[in-house]
Amino acid sequence: MKSIKEIKPLLKLIKKEKGKLIFASIIILAQGISEIFTGYLNGRAVESITNMEIQNALFYLLIYFLIGLTIYGVFLHKANSILYKVESLLTRKLCFMAYQKSLDLPAVAFEEKSSGEIINRITNDADTLSFAFGRLLGIFSSLVASFIIMIYIFYNSWIVGVEILGLLGILLIVMKNYNPKLKKIHEERKKEQDSFTSLTTESIRGIREIKTLGIKSNLTKDMSNIMKRIFKKSEEEISIEKEFNIITGFIKSIIEVGTFILCVVLLYYGKVSLTFFIAMTYYIYRYMWLIENLSDFMQVYQKTIVSLGRVNEILENRLYPDDKFGQVQLSDVQGIIEFQHVTFGYPNEGITLNDFCLKLEPNKKIAIVGKSGQGKSTLFNLLTRIFDPLEGCITLDGVNLLDLDENSLRSSISIIRQEPFIFNRTIKENFQLVNPDISIEEIRECTKKAYIDDYIMSLPKQYDTILGEGGVNLSGGQKQRLAIARTLSRKSKVILLDEATSALDNESQEYIKKTVDYLVKNHTVIIVAHRLSTIIDADIIYLVEKGSVIASGTHEELMENNKTYKKLYQSESLNS
Repeated sequence: MKSIKEIKPLLKLIKKEKGKLIFASIIILAQGISEIFTGYLNGRAVESITNMEIQNALFYLLIYFLIGLTIYGVFLHKANSILYKVESLLTRKLCFMAYQKSLDLPAVAFEEKSSGEIINRITNDADTLSFAFGRLLGIFSSLVASFIIMIYIFYNSWIVGVEILGLLGILLIVMKNYNPKLKKIHEERKKEQDSFTSLTTESIRGIREIKTLGIKSNLTKDMSNIMKRIFKKSEEEISIEKEFNIITGFIKSIIEVGTFILCVVLLYYGKVSLTFFIAMTYYIYRYMWLIENLSDFMQVYQKTIVSLGRVNEILENRLYPDDKFGQVQLSDVQGIIEFQHVTFGYPNEGITLNDFCLKLEPNKKIAIVGKSGQGKSTLFNLLTRIFDPLEGCITLDGVNLLDLDENSLRSSISIIRQEPFIFNRTIKENFQLVNPDISIEEIRECTKKAYIDDYIMSLPKQYDTILGEGGVNLSGGQKQRLAIARTLSRKSKVILLDEATSALDNESQEYIKKTVDYLVKNHTVIIVAHRLSTIIDADIIYLVEKGSVIASGTHEELMENNKTYKKLYQSESLNS
């Protein structure tokens, strides 16, 4: 029942192609049923020859030839072509749906699952399903044909029918016992494959750190251990399949030899006709072929069910629910943000914010400071709805963030992180991802405000320069300024800077400070900073400790009235 449940989502994907699929199914079924007549027609032809009825023999052989020419030569080729197209379409749809769904997963999914596992589910697992319909329909048509053949066998000799059914029953019991073993070992190998993909992805993305840290040998050792585990699981899988094939091969031999011997005995005593005996020499191989295909199918089927289950866990939200948004749309955003009695803690961790209250006004440079782990960056995770409060609410212009539709939320609030992600595309394409209709003039207007246009125009390909994965071709300050320019192109009212200048040189800091000063004129600008020297000119500074605001004011006010802030600033100055 569980297997049937996993297959159901596939059926929804082929509704548009059901006419072609029904046609292909009919052809394949007709091909299977046509094979019923092959044994009978050959048997009649041989018996006619032994009776010197040459005309009858030629007649039966001609019918046999016409059936083969029509079904196999024309229609079956067309049916297989249709099935191939349907399978390819199904694979593409599943891959796209899994990718699309992965973008809706909550942040906790990417913390608990490795990138390699999610990538494998989107690519390898979806692709595993491409075999399904052709084999499944082939098996179905063979089963129908075999059932009709069994009726013919029982009609001519119930003894032969009982013998074949008994041995087939034994074979089905063997298959039933081996299926769980095959499924379990394949699940274990899939998990090891996830580790392989994850380490490969990390190694490629972190190649610069790998080289500079001198850790190639350590990573190579880790990869070697993963490959050994994958190889071990593959060996176990092959061993189980080999054992299964030996047993089924032995049962096939018994069916084949036993049926021939029984038919010879019955023919000798006149219990069956020569036509039936000749037909059985064809039909028994039909059952052998069916057994081989069933054996292969059951092995591949277990792998497919595992892969399909992994894809469906994403498609049907079995692992994690989708991010949910409200229906409220904001226009003419003012940028007033308020935290109202917010309590929050990360999964499997303690409470980070406890009854947190804070109101942030627009057109000001607002700074949030404090020691590490006090909840500063958590505020940004909540504002961008990477996570949601456990209690209380956060409002934008008086509207609960949970009630905003996704477009209103994302267009109103933008964040620039300490390590902004730059896509492996041209500079222009990085802006077009944010706004497909943006012109080069509008892009340059944003980059000029972020003091990065001069640098871009000095490049050989200017705005058509490919930046490399993660923007590896840019310095830290250049990435920050480009990220700020990209954010400006979104025209968000609220702009969050998360440690955006903590690792930059003085010149880059000065450029970004100028940009922030420009933004303050008509934006709500909130800065989380470790380096207090970068925010001493903020309009208001909030000092956060243990998830609560313990003080607020300008730099001068806090230096005069708050010992904790003064100690933080003096400690930083001393370290500098």
